[in-house]
Amino acid sequence: MTENVENLVLEHLRHIRSRVDKISEDVDTMKLRMQSFDERLVSLERAVVNVHSDFALVNIRLDRIDGRLDRVERRLELRDELT
Repeated sequence: MTENVENLVLEHLRHIRSRVDKISEDVDTMKLRMQSFDERLVSLERAVVNVHSDFALVNIRLDRIDGRLDRVERRLELRDELT
């Protein structure tokens, strides 16, 4: 009977060990995926920053063009005085 109990305990320990090994592999895989995700997230954040700065430059250029157009309209007397 003692041998049966020992075998049963060993069987349970082997099962627990195999599950722990599987969990360890899963955690390692998740770590790699999270690192990859983090790198892509940083890249995405940089892209968003670049888009924002591009929009700012476009707005600056549009403001300059608007000012120049106002001067041209005034010189050519194309502008209504009420606006």
